[in-house]
Amino acid sequence: MQEIIDEFTNYLIKTRNYSNHTALAYGTDIDDFIKFYARFNDGDVHIRDMARADTICFRSWLADRQRRNLSFKSTARALSSLRGFYKYIGKNYDIKNDAIGLISSPRVPKKLSKAIDAADVADMRGAIGVIDNDEPWIAARDWALVTLLFGCGLRISEALALKNADIAGAPESLRIMGKGSKERIVPVLPAVYTAIRKYTDLRPFGNEPNDELFRSVRGLPMSARMAEKVIEKLRHYLQLPDYVTPHALRHTFATALLADGADLRSLQELLGHSSLSTTQLYTKVNMAEIMDIYEHCHPRASEQDEN
Repeated sequence: MQEIIDEFTNYLIKTRNYSNHTALAYGTDIDDFIKFYARFNDGDVHIRDMARADTICFRSWLADRQRRNLSFKSTARALSSLRGFYKYIGKNYDIKNDAIGLISSPRVPKKLSKAIDAADVADMRGAIGVIDNDEPWIAARDWALVTLLFGCGLRISEALALKNADIAGAPESLRIMGKGSKERIVPVLPAVYTAIRKYTDLRPFGNEPNDELFRSVRGLPMSARMAEKVIEKLRHYLQLPDYVTPHALRHTFATALLADGADLRSLQELLGHSSLSTTQLYTKVNMAEIMDIYEHCHPRASEQDEN
């Protein structure tokens, strides 16, 4: 079975243009079901056994995930992964199973992460200077990363995928390749480029055009976990709430633009959301809080003040 799972994940990457991370998650979900099915069926699972799984088996698996305290969101994705796998083996191995179509996904409540308080974002620059006092180029890197996420609303994966060539010549916009290989154009505010330029001027390595923009202490491309640790250090130093994450910086960008009058369709394009319903969640944010964030902290606010 593992060979067929690997075959499926390769199909997702090469044919469906899924990211390696997403395909790996699908494979993990399917493996979780196979291991449960082996216990449920009291024996090894082979490809032909997949046709015999019934609604009792599928619902028992979902119940087992609930007993393991796995989130509704995680389980909904796992069921979606399994459905995709069944479609694949139906087409390629003639394995039919109508029972999977009778299973409803768990309802996932739509939650919107909180925007970061204006004062807290403003304090991050000083905190970075203290935390990275011994390495000025690291301090410049961390502030450039924060400013890019906050000033352009990028996902952390999108920011880390940028190369030096992408920011050469102080571009007014960036061409971002988002989820599902969907391309979009994102404006770059002067304050964002200034922070990036300071970082690249101090950076001791990784200066070739095709090198990744953000580098680790050892000169390797910065990983998502490294970037998350940057925000974690800031959060702990400033004693901020747990919701202060790289994604919260992206969220704060969105709420600030919404307060400035951006329409939902334009905001959807800037964020790279595939569905407008995702973008519409931002309308539920308290507008007074949004205005406070925008007026006191967002790079565009200072730019307008100067003008």
